[in-house]
Amino acid sequence: MTDPAPIHPRARALLDGLNEAQHAAVTTTEGPVLVLAGAGTGKTRVLTTRLAYILLAGKAQPKNILAVTFTNKAAREMRERVAGMTGQSPEGWWLGTFHALGARMLRTHAERLGLERNFTILDTDDQLRLLKQLMQAEAVDEKKWPARAVMGAIQRWKDRGLTPDHVSDADAGDLAGGRGIDLYRQYQQRLLTLNACDFGDLLLHPLTLFRDNPNILETYQRKFQYILVDEYQDTNVAQYLLVRLLGQVNENVCCVGDDDQAIYSWRGAEVDNIVRFTDYYPNARVIRLEENYRSTDTILGAAGGLIANNEGRMGKTLFSAGGEGEVVRVRGVWDSDAEARFVGEEIEKLHADGHSLGEMAVLVRTGAQARTFEERFITIGLPYRVVGGPRFYERQEIRDALAYLRIIQSPDDDLAFERIVNVPKRGLGKKAMQTLHETARARGISLFRAAGELIKTQELRPQPRRAFASLLEQFRQWKELSQELDHVELTKRVLDESGYTEMWQQDKSAEAPGRLENLKELTNAMQDFESLAAFLEHVGLVMDASQDDGGEQVTVMTLHSAKGLEFDTVFLAGWEEGLFPNQRAMDEHGQKGLEEERRLAYVGLTRARKRAIISFCANRRMYGSWNAAIPSRFVDELPKGYVTVESEPGLYGGGSTNQPFGSDFWESGPSRATPGMLRAQQRTGQSARFVEGTVEVVETGGGSGFSRGDRVFHRKFGYGTVRAAEGERLSIAFDQSGEKKVMASFVVAADQAG
Repeated sequence: MTDPAPIHPRARALLDGLNEAQHAAVTTTEGPVLVLAGAGTGKTRVLTTRLAYILLAGKAQPKNILAVTFTNKAAREMRERVAGMTGQSPEGWWLGTFHALGARMLRTHAERLGLERNFTILDTDDQLRLLKQLMQAEAVDEKKWPARAVMGAIQRWKDRGLTPDHVSDADAGDLAGGRGIDLYRQYQQRLLTLNACDFGDLLLHPLTLFRDNPNILETYQRKFQYILVDEYQDTNVAQYLLVRLLGQVNENVCCVGDDDQAIYSWRGAEVDNIVRFTDYYPNARVIRLEENYRSTDTILGAAGGLIANNEGRMGKTLFSAGGEGEVVRVRGVWDSDAEARFVGEEIEKLHADGHSLGEMAVLVRTGAQARTFEERFITIGLPYRVVGGPRFYERQEIRDALAYLRIIQSPDDDLAFERIVNVPKRGLGKKAMQTLHETARARGISLFRAAGELIKTQELRPQPRRAFASLLEQFRQWKELSQELDHVELTKRVLDESGYTEMWQQDKSAEAPGRLENLKELTNAMQDFESLAAFLEHVGLVMDASQDDGGEQVTVMTLHSAKGLEFDTVFLAGWEEGLFPNQRAMDEHGQKGLEEERRLAYVGLTRARKRAIISFCANRRMYGSWNAAIPSRFVDELPKGYVTVESEPGLYGGGSTNQPFGSDFWESGPSRATPGMLRAQQRTGQSARFVEGTVEVVETGGGSGFSRGDRVFHRKFGYGTVRAAEGERLSIAFDQSGEKKVMASFVVAADQAG
């Protein structure tokens, strides 16, 4: 496109070094534009250069451009870079997050919405406290309808741009016993009375302002001659509506994003906003950034073949500026411990060859998976850091659970007792806790013993006395049970009977499911120790050994946290059905959930610059017992030309060595199998094993081939005796490991073990 007016020399200089697609994305300034920016294609450079180009070309003043980012950090970096490129002061620029810009508009027009300009933005705790007051006044049973669940629904309505008057009865359903909409209305009215907004209001109120005040909307429409939106695939409905409204006059709307990296539907993001961009703007120009400056052609080929299985994509084909590179490796291992050993060994080999630990990352689907890697890295002295959250044993829910166990082990542990005495809530207020501390200090005894003294006297009101008495009785019972139950079963009882598990089950925040997974992983971790005392000692040693030394470290993080980052080497762990793709995501959202999981896999692969190594386990411990796992369908979907698959020696009971499956793994035939076939075989009563480097399918007729009393051998648990057989699932009393439930395909007759 040729500009009719002369272009400032500095504006022309900005275009030096851009490839053809980037050049078009920067200079196509008029009309709606969608920039489909593939992973590693220089999106940030295009964004900042486009903004600087518009300014230096004299097309608009800074105050006439609306530039929206998704984080304050991104906004700050863009402001600094554009200021450096243009030499113009960023003062007064309309550049920031949707919420920051919405708040700026509201400060100007607060009175139109019944607010004052100095309104307060409430944090989550204040929001919940306010909603709880309203629910109590309406006699809503909070055990049945937790305040977090009701607040979650209100915030989802706000993300969709719905005021109380626009929420339908069908939308509200039976929320809060049918009073969800009325509570929403009361909540909004109470916020106005307090001269306050919550985070969702910073999007909802501007929509209301523009709907009720067309003249104000028109002022902003004429003001913003150019609109630029980053990460458009992550916008929700309210954000989309704001962009549509503000861009209706000039239509110089440029949205930048990647539908293949839309992974935040749980935050309210709507991938359709980007997929249907050309429906909203029929005259839009779509520019695809496909030259990747991060990864090798092999990594891009594997990722591209995987994501091609999603339907409804806008489509693009990434190619690399960095050459072919190493093949993507897929490694089958016996269990999660073996997976952690494998990853640790590979990291040590790479480090010995001169590769920086800081350029390596382990990416997992759930935070609970990180625990085995953390413990392995500590064992071998490998420095690491956890990004996006604390280390496993430092997480709130793990510390709480450990505090309960510490008190069973040592009742005089004041720090542990103080941590959980009112978690979950037991109605112990500040006065009761003050009295508890004063009693302990005055008598020189622990808080636990002080509580025992206070329940015998009248210093406390009846309610806190009952709360202390009930808790102490629970600890007495758990102490007795610790002599009868193993420490894993004891922990499950404690978490259930204390109400701690239920507390997180009732919590409807986005973090709650992950916390529950972490608690299950805690019981998995305990399986490897002979007693509660041994486990608690281990945790103490781990915590002491895991201090940050400030040097270069391997990064451990979830796939969601990894978006936007890049590393030379990426380990993608736990590619098994049910874990990744995540079963809960598929159960709740069906095909949409599966496709978002696949996009998450694509994001993970494209974090790697030079090498990507995927691993899956044949066995994984879930909820305290070992279960057979099967490779993720995503392994099956990787195109064979870019991937090699290998397994541990004898993984499936055959006599093979570390034989790569290679491309043969994808060839159909009587002696070959794919991961998809392995999944189907386990469902239909077949099993698979490696024989002379190939996969042999074994018909079992829906049975295991083993009977009660048979002696068998399991690679991990050793020799044992079959106690019961239900189809492919066996209950086996192992000589050294106790009774376990395992899949028949992972044991052999004892006389064949040699």
